Amino acid sequence: MEPKVINEKQDLTYLKWSHTRQSSGTAGTFLKSQSTISGKKIYYKLSNYDSEKGIIGHECVNEIIVGRLLSILGVEHLEYQLIHADIEIDGKIYNTYICSSGDFKVRGETKTALDNYYQINQSGTESHYEFCKRNGWQDYIDKMLVVDYLIQNRDRHGANIEVLRNARKHTLRIAPLFDHGLSLLCSCYTEAEIEAFDCLAERPCNNFIGSRFPLTNLELISDKAHIFHTSLKESDKNILFEDLQGVLTPKHLDKIWEMIWSRWCHYEDLCNL
Repeated sequence: MEPKVINEKQDLTYLKWSHTRQSSGTAGTFLKSQSTISGKKIYYKLSNYDSEKGIIGHECVNEIIVGRLLSILGVEHLEYQLIHADIEIDGKIYNTYICSSGDFKVRGETKTALDNYYQINQSGTESHYEFCKRNGWQDYIDKMLVVDYLIQNRDRHGANIEVLRNARKHTLRIAPLFDHGLSLLCSCYTEAEIEAFDCLAERPCNNFIGSRFPLTNLELISDKAHIFHTSLKESDKNILFEDLQGVLTPKHLDKIWEMIWSRWCHYEDLCNL
C-alpha cells in the first residue's frame, strides 16, 4: 500500500498547471494538473496560489486529514496522497506539498454534477435534500452533512457532489465524497490567526444541500445517533496527524484537533437530546 504522505521531495516540475478552474464561491486560485502513470490517470491539486505571494494555503494537507477522519468514521471517500515536491508555475520553481488522487469513475461511467442532475430530474418543488432521499441517497447525504459540520466545509456546492451513471448497465450512484480542502482552518495563514480561531463559531458556507450553515443542516437528519457505525476517540488524533509534523506547525495541528474534537462532542450532545 502506498504511503498517504511522501515527505521525501519529488521532482514534479514536468506537471502543467491550469489557471482556468477556480472553486465556486470562494476566493483564491486552486490550480489543477494531471498525468498518466502505468495507464492510469492521476489528478493533482495545489493549495491556494497567488501569483505574487506564491503558494499560501494548506488545502492539500486538509485533504489528507479529512480523508483519515472519513476512514475512521467508515465513510466512503476519494483517496488522496500528499506529496512533497518541486513544481513549476510560469517559469518559477516552488517547493511545496501537493495532493494526488485517482479517478473514482469505473469503466463505462460518466459523471454529472448533482445540481445539474437535480435541475433535469426534480419533481415539483422538492428540496435538494428531498430529491436525494427520493433517489435513495439519504444515508450518503446525512453522513456528508455531519462531516461537513465537523470540518466546517466551506465549499460543498452542487458540483462537489457528483452522480455517476453507466448507461449500458443502467446503474446510477453517488461518487465517493471528495474535495475537502476548503475546510478546517483554511482561512488562517498566520500563527495569530490560528490562535484566535473560534472552533465552534458558525461561518456561512457554500452548500447545495440545506442552508449556508453546517450546524443548521444537522436539523435535516432525523436519526443522528445512528449515522456512523463507529465513534471518534481522543486517541484518533495520532492517526489524523501521522507524518504531518513539520508539514503544519504544532499549533496548527493542535487547533485542527480542537476544532474536530469539540465539534464531534457537540454532535454527540445533539444525538443524546
